[in-house]
Amino acid sequence: MPIVQATIAAEHGAVRVPDGVERAAFLAEHGSEFTVAVTSGKVGVDAELMAALPNLRAVVNFGVGYDTTDVAQARARGILISNTPDVLNDCVADTALALLLDVFRRTSAADRFVRRGDWLNGNFPLATKLSGKRIGIVGLGRIGTAIAQRVEGFNCVISYHNRKPAVGVDYRYVASLTELATDSDALIVAAAGGSDSVKLITAEVLAALGPQGVLINIARGTVVDEAALVEALLSGALGGAGLDVFEAEPHVPEALLALDNVVLLPHLASGTTETRAMMADLTLANLHSFLLDGSLVTPVSH
Repeated sequence: MPIVQATIAAEHGAVRVPDGVERAAFLAEHGSEFTVAVTSGKVGVDAELMAALPNLRAVVNFGVGYDTTDVAQARARGILISNTPDVLNDCVADTALALLLDVFRRTSAADRFVRRGDWLNGNFPLATKLSGKRIGIVGLGRIGTAIAQRVEGFNCVISYHNRKPAVGVDYRYVASLTELATDSDALIVAAAGGSDSVKLITAEVLAALGPQGVLINIARGTVVDEAALVEALLSGALGGAGLDVFEAEPHVPEALLALDNVVLLPHLASGTTETRAMMADLTLANLHSFLLDGSLVTPVSH
């Protein structure tokens, strides 16, 4: 974010690591000079970059997700990692709800219908009611809980899947993802990214969700088997999808672009001025704290 870049450059003389062919030469000459890396959830500090920073002590991450950073190497080397939790819960949950409503009520498709002039030739096809539907949430953490609280307002029946049941939660816990999909009209993916959750939503899970089912993903593109998702949508084995994230962003599978039952967003779940300002403040607070006494305001356990 520009304000973060401007602040760390002005206050700490931060240097932006170059991209492309210049990177290797730059890191070979200067890599040992840096002790802190400030990055984002989309970019991270991968294995190659981390290895080129032999004196790195902390990775300060703008974003709640840090799966683009080599966590295993950081753990082995004692490198601390921070992220920006909680401040973005509301906006990400709002986006999940917006996608859910859009896919069920077909608002984006109806907007295109009006803009094309098709209303002059007849009415828009009937959509599907959201209220009272069975909603399965994959990952009932901070964001998943915020999503659940919102869909409760639509009198939806909520179930969830975690590695283990959440403490102090009344929603129904389902140990099997396939069973959760079978029992849900819509599955909302809010699981953390990373190696443990790659292709967590398999072809089998999508098949269980079924031809009337809807998949919403505001987590990471890697959590869903994207090829299986495209196939399910094209074949009609899945009813629809609302996607804010993709496997190889900013590239979106071309086959999805023509589908009216799919809503596509450019990874903007936390993209409001209010939330990004709070994320920037927390990123800078983590950096200042580490430089002051080696501690982080919001460290992640890894």
